[in-house]
Amino acid sequence: MQPGIAIKIKQKIVVWRIGIVLIGLIMLFRLTGSLQFLELITLDYFLKLLPPESRDERIVIVGIDETDIQKIENYPIPDQEIASLLKKLQSYKPRVIGLDIVRDLPVEPGNKELVTTFEEFKNLIVVEKILPEQIQPPPLPKEQIGFADVLLDSDGNARRSLLGMYDPKASNQYKFSFSLLLAKYYLEGEGITIENGIKDTHTMRFAGTELPRLWSNYGGYVGADVVDNSSEIQVLLNFRRGRESFRFLSLQDIKTENFQPNLIRDRAVIIGITAASIKDTINTEAITDLEPAGKIYGVEFHAHATSQIISAVLDERLLLKSWSDTWEYLWIFAWGLLAITLGRFTPSALTNLVAVGVTSLIILGIGYVLLLVWGCWIPIVPAILILVLNGVAYTTFYQNQRALKSLVYERQCTINDTFTTIHNGPLQTLANILRRSRCQELSQEELVSELEALNKEIREIGEYLKNDSIPQEENFFRESLVEKKNLRLGSGVRLDLTLPIHELLYTVYNQTIKRKNFPNFTNIKAKIIKFEPIESRYLSFKQKEKLCQFLEEALCNVGKYATGVTRLIISGRENQSWYTLSIQDNGAGISSNYEGRGTKQFKVLAILLGGKFQRKSVSPHGTLCELTWRLTDKHWSLAIRQLLIKLMFINLKS
Repeated sequence: MQPGIAIKIKQKIVVWRIGIVLIGLIMLFRLTGSLQFLELITLDYFLKLLPPESRDERIVIVGIDETDIQKIENYPIPDQEIASLLKKLQSYKPRVIGLDIVRDLPVEPGNKELVTTFEEFKNLIVVEKILPEQIQPPPLPKEQIGFADVLLDSDGNARRSLLGMYDPKASNQYKFSFSLLLAKYYLEGEGITIENGIKDTHTMRFAGTELPRLWSNYGGYVGADVVDNSSEIQVLLNFRRGRESFRFLSLQDIKTENFQPNLIRDRAVIIGITAASIKDTINTEAITDLEPAGKIYGVEFHAHATSQIISAVLDERLLLKSWSDTWEYLWIFAWGLLAITLGRFTPSALTNLVAVGVTSLIILGIGYVLLLVWGCWIPIVPAILILVLNGVAYTTFYQNQRALKSLVYERQCTINDTFTTIHNGPLQTLANILRRSRCQELSQEELVSELEALNKEIREIGEYLKNDSIPQEENFFRESLVEKKNLRLGSGVRLDLTLPIHELLYTVYNQTIKRKNFPNFTNIKAKIIKFEPIESRYLSFKQKEKLCQFLEEALCNVGKYATGVTRLIISGRENQSWYTLSIQDNGAGISSNYEGRGTKQFKVLAILLGGKFQRKSVSPHGTLCELTWRLTDKHWSLAIRQLLIKLMFINLKS
């Protein structure tokens, strides 16, 4: 096997190991309940987004509000008022009446009248409290007594409805909830009775509708307070959605007959307290537009629980359910594998971010559709979390690999730069010495002098490359593009790049124009030189270095190719946050379209600065070399800088 293939295989194995470990961690977090809060919040949010529903006209709430209490001028409401209300409602022939007001002690006047009313009405359901402390109900048959206890999750919100359980104080007595008895009496009027489940024999069934029973690890719940057998039955509560889920009437409405009688006939009527001062409220985040926000009255909660059962049986309204643990963890594992695959094909951070974002939206869409169409609650949070973590992990791994490749690449660039520096300097001098020696143009003393100059030149370049050009190993990992703070010109002069750019440009001009190996410089009679300052925050050391090299190269081109030049105009000027550095001569102009090494460097420099470069002939004769870029203190990212320099390297090689 080739070494390169073996390395790639090892890298892929490392990536998959990291991905599998992250999948295992997410599953472990879920098993320990660390993600339960997020999953419950997600369920609430999805339920809020489901389409609104029409009002359930089968249920009417008679709420005793603040106005009613003020008119009665007493609280608790006297038994006489309760008895009168029950008699009035019964005269309109409702199918069942539920009294969600605890009556364990007499509230005079009217207690005897209330007891008589209780005994007279067989379609009346009253409440008791059995968790954690019991509150005794009125003396009625157990078939007319339902417990009104509400289960709250750790965040204080209600999402479950407890339908039946054994009495904690008398384990041989099985009791039904207030809402279940209301639904049971109502459905019996439709000829539908309660039976044991078929698919799940531990749950309840009305005709063909089986209530999906919760267990301790159901959906996003982990270790919920659920007994995993027939002794306790809980279901998820799918709150009815809409601006007004049920019709509300007040005690005064009933007293004054301020309603249409057919609103009561054959309905399930639930009586409860709807006065804000009594504080009989339940917290929920699954319903929108609540007043006050996130709270419903206790009587309203029981109406939702009752309506859920009746609507599921008669209207086939969805009951909330969940997958088995096996399918849930297969779902999470599948998305974890997909996350690794996405990371494999989207190695760049930006592409991976987009891919993870789009895939997360797909997961949210699948979760929403399953809840909307089938009432199925699936693990959304773990799937998205493993997707994000695996995406980040793979991107991090890839970036590390790319950093190592960048290290090799930068070393190669350093080697090439070093070779170019030596080739254009000492090797050219050595070639000249060899040529003159072969022609016997050098005496012994001249040869020694030339070799001593060559030795000095080699040492100077070697010292320069050692100290400035080659980054130290420990610094390289801290910043792969190490910015030098000095620059060696072709004349041998070093520039301090910490100085302002206009001073550096003046120095470059002065040192280059003095070089004796460019004969065209001696013909220049007129020179116009002006460099406007640039604030230091706009330029890095690397950019200063490239600009100085640009000016030096452009001037050298004038010295070598601008035959007949007599005038030179060099300027650096700012105009509306744009800076233009231009060199214009009146020489022979451009004679060829060939792009040399310098032109390619200038084009890449323009890209690096976010600007543009042009080199063209001007009328009547001469050449303009111009670089324009926007002054901005927003630094380019390291990845972009690496890419641009790599492009420059490729261009120069070509």
